[in-house]
Amino acid sequence: MDLIIDNQRIHFSEDPKSFAKNKVTILFLHDSLGSIELWRDFPQKLGLHLDCNILAYDRQGYGKSAPFGSLKRNNDYLKKEAENLGKITDLLDLKNVVLFGHSDGGSIALLAAALFPEKILGIVTEGAHVFVEKETITGIKEAKKAYKNTNLRERLFRYHGNKTDDVFRMWTETWLSSSYQSWNIEKYLPLVKCPSLIIQGEKDEYGTLDQVNSIVSKTAGKSMQLIIEDVAHTPHKENPNIVIKKVNQFINRNIYTMLKK
Repeated sequence: MDLIIDNQRIHFSEDPKSFAKNKVTILFLHDSLGSIELWRDFPQKLGLHLDCNILAYDRQGYGKSAPFGSLKRNNDYLKKEAENLGKITDLLDLKNVVLFGHSDGGSIALLAAALFPEKILGIVTEGAHVFVEKETITGIKEAKKAYKNTNLRERLFRYHGNKTDDVFRMWTETWLSSSYQSWNIEKYLPLVKCPSLIIQGEKDEYGTLDQVNSIVSKTAGKSMQLIIEDVAHTPHKENPNIVIKKVNQFINRNIYTMLKK
């Protein structure tokens, strides 16, 4: 399903008109190189365990959505994506929303929960960033080498087509720019009042546990951390069983309990 938002076409995995309004809707937010298809079957598996609605979308510039409107990003691009998410929940009349965000998607989830506390029941993040670390920069530089010297571009082309170079360039040039090194969204964390499950792989190549510690200590709502051994930046792919188990527990204990009150 496609939806026009601010005159741009955004592609969705499902038509929410078919959703059961009394169920939780888990809205999946992909990473900086991601798309609906790159989630593979993880959303469906999680949805079956929880008996909930699932929905994912390609942000502008990614997957099957419209190309980027500009090939230069401002430092607040993640906040703008969170604002777009607020529009999406209104336009689709989504109820009982839990956000599941990976990497950039995790940062967007935190910002959306801070900006629209009345729209978001809870959040799950994987490898979210709230500030820039040297590990992040090193990881992105390694990704640039892989894009040049391996089949990474070819693999991404399957999902982004002719937008692939723009997707990769926008990510790397933004995060490696001198102006972006001061990017920090910790000031928004005290505005996150919903329950949150903050997941990170112990071997995450793009960030340290300082990211997790900052989020868990600064958010106002009940915040839990899940650090997974022998896992890097994509826990839902590297160890889906533990992620599904812990997200299931988190939503049943914190979200469904809240809805029953």
